Parts: sequence; structure tokens; C-alpha cells
Amino acid sequence: MDHSFLPGPEDVAAYRDDGFWVSPVIVPGAVLDAAERGMRRFYAGERDADLDGPHGWTPADGPGLRKNDYASLVVRELADLVRHPAIAASAARLAGAGGIRLWHDQLLYKPVDTAGPDANVGWHTDRQYWQTCSSENMLTAWVAFHDVDEAGGSVSFLEGSHHWDVDGLDFFAQDLDLLTDRIARQGFRVKVRPTAMRRGQVSFHHCRTVHGSGPNHGSTPRRSLAIHLQPADNRWRRHVGPAGRPARHGNDRLVGQVDGVPDYTDPRVCPQLWPPHSG
Repeated sequence: MDHSFLPGPEDVAAYRDDGFWVSPVIVPGAVLDAAERGMRRFYAGERDADLDGPHGWTPADGPGLRKNDYASLVVRELADLVRHPAIAASAARLAGAGGIRLWHDQLLYKPVDTAGPDANVGWHTDRQYWQTCSSENMLTAWVAFHDVDEAGGSVSFLEGSHHWDVDGLDFFAQDLDLLTDRIARQGFRVKVRPTAMRRGQVSFHHCRTVHGSGPNHGSTPRRSLAIHLQPADNRWRRHVGPAGRPARHGNDRLVGQVDGVPDYTDPRVCPQLWPPHSG
């Protein structure tokens, strides 16, 4: 691996100030070509491994945004993308982590905007869905399988929002303007930072960074994989939500247990990605 492509000190400082960073081209075209084939095989119902499911969109859900968790655990081409070393090595630099494991992934397919169902991704943080994790430095690598910009429904970030404590966010909300107003009324200065990425670039964002995406006005569906990553020191923690119910995550029923609690180091579900070939 060419280490010159890894984030340097200025990149790490920008990530920690802004809450996100976009890499240069670090994923080879052949890996993305294979991921596209894997996506087609996934939607055709082909699987290389068994996993209790479904975990997200099914054909019965019809048109609209498709989101499927754990696709890399059942389709080898998507697993190869998740394991591409430059992704996890970059994440380790940004998070200041000695090691990186997979948390889980999401295969995402955003159709071209039509008169049908909306396919926006509402402003949200990943952390709000990961309350059972002890680490505050988890992060996500978003990999589009093709060139993509704001018109094509690329991911956008709210600059500096990983420093906020904001309420009322929702991945599935379709009215981004309504959420933006709600955030602003809480006293936060909203600065939207859309991305324009070439094929092979990867965007990384902190788990508390508010992000989302608008409609796809391009000519082809937006196809991507969100790779959620955990520093090596992340462990399960008990967290009780505002309604008094203990938080749970989908990983909790897939991983094994150690001392009666979910094991987020289970290599079947959360393999170590960096450093490679250790442990």
C-alpha cells in the first residue's frame, strides 16, 4: 500500500475541526468494479454466506432508497471492498486509533429522482444509533462506486457538528429543510458542506457529525457502501434511553457473548481491518 495517500497531520487536524475528511483516490477501479458486481448479485438474491435476515430493503418494499445492513458479510466482492487496507489505515490515522475493526456496513442504492417515493437521507448522526458502544471516536467511510456530486445525491455534512448536542434527527426524514430549521432553532450555526467525489475517493466522518443527502438528479442510480468502523478499544456498554428502555443494536444478536454481554470483537461479524493479519 502506498502510504503517501494516507491522511497527514493537516488532514487529521481538518477532520477533527470539521468532523469529516475526503481522501484522494485510494480505492482501485478493479475493486469498485467487483463491488458493483457484488451489488447486482446481492439484489439478485445471491449469497456467499448465510446470515439471519433480512436486514433492510427487500423487493416487496418497492422503489425508493434501498438500505441493507451487513451486505459485506454475505457477498464476497463487498467484503473485499470493506477490507481494502487503505480505508481502514486512513480511519486509524483520523481516529488516532491503534487498530480498526468493522462495526457494520450498509449497502445503499438511491434511485434517480422521479415522481415516485422520495429517496433523501435525513440529517442524522451515526452515534444516535450506536448508544451501546463505549467509543466516542467511531467513524464511517462512505464509498461511492462512481463519480458523484451534490446533484447526484452525494453525502453532505454540517461542518463542526460533531461538537454539538442536537436533538430531533432522523435518517429516514425526507424534508431536509425542516430538519435544518429544527437544528438552527436549537442555536447551532448550520453550514452545509456538500461533497463532489471522483470514483475511488472516500469520505470519512466522525460518528457525531450530522450528515445526510438530497435527491439524485443524475441520470443513473447512486450506488455506494457505507463502512462503519470501530476503534480497537470499543466495547459494549449498557445505555438506557430517555424512555427508560435499554438501547440495543443489530450487532447484539449477531455477535457472540463474553461474560454475558455482546462481544464487539467477534471476528465473524466485526473482523479486524487494521492492522491487517494480526490477532
